[in-house]
Amino acid sequence: MQAQKVSQVPQEETKDTTIQIQQHVRDMAPANDLQTTREPDILGSGASTGYLGQYIIIFGYLLLPFLFPFRVVVVQQYERALRFRLGRMVQIVPPGVYYAVPLVDTFRKVDLRVRTVEVPRQSVITRDGVSCNVDAVIYYSVVNAAAAICNVASYANSTFLLGQTTLRSVLGQVDLDTLLAKRDQIGEEMRKVLDKETESWGIRVSNVEIRDVVLPTDMIRFMASQAEAERERRAKIISADGEFQSSQKLAEAAAVMQREPMTLQLRYLQTLAQISAENNSTIVFPLPIDIFRALARSAESPPVGNNIP
Repeated sequence: MQAQKVSQVPQEETKDTTIQIQQHVRDMAPANDLQTTREPDILGSGASTGYLGQYIIIFGYLLLPFLFPFRVVVVQQYERALRFRLGRMVQIVPPGVYYAVPLVDTFRKVDLRVRTVEVPRQSVITRDGVSCNVDAVIYYSVVNAAAAICNVASYANSTFLLGQTTLRSVLGQVDLDTLLAKRDQIGEEMRKVLDKETESWGIRVSNVEIRDVVLPTDMIRFMASQAEAERERRAKIISADGEFQSSQKLAEAAAVMQREPMTLQLRYLQTLAQISAENNSTIVFPLPIDIFRALARSAESPPVGNNIP
């Protein structure tokens, strides 16, 4: 039934090959599914090749016995091949062995494996006016073989050039601190932009990694000074916090000693034990401080005889 409907389509009403690709690609198996073995619908089969085309096809089949060893096409498991018959794409073939009719068929292979594109170092000016050099790596794969061949002259070169411009445009919208601290988020934003732009080419961008950020020498020195000042500030805060906590503990200890005078005597004996352990020749005579206080008060008070009139 389908063949009869196709044969009734007039030649002047046939559409462009790109439009036919979009109509039939919905019924195809996913291009990145390597387990697919079903052949998609023939594209462009409704168009008439004309009398000259029919003669060329017949002549090509006549040459079949002579050129058979030279016209065998092998499609690997990780590839898809597009069959062009007299310049018109008629089929996307899965992995296998195929024969190209001489003077009639032409095959174009497309690799479906993930490819890596190294974006060379680009000079970028960030949003806060800092100049730096940044390079990145783009990982992409072909998911639509027909679109990759028919919609763009060279999908690999186009993706490479688009990656350069996208890197400069995206990094120009962020400041230096964000670039250094949030590389993963910036890479994800670049991936979304590239994936949207390359969708019509049959390309899917899986990941974008910002590999290296090179700063000027003066900027590195200023950042080192800033980091050193920040570390010094944190060290002073930590030291002051330690002093504050130790003073609180000493105040609590003094309050306990004031309530319990025996604790002072225990502390005194502990000090003697430490001194005797370090310096055995040292002799320590304990002398209570209260004696000095009594002597000081007696020295300040006037003699009793002077008070008699």
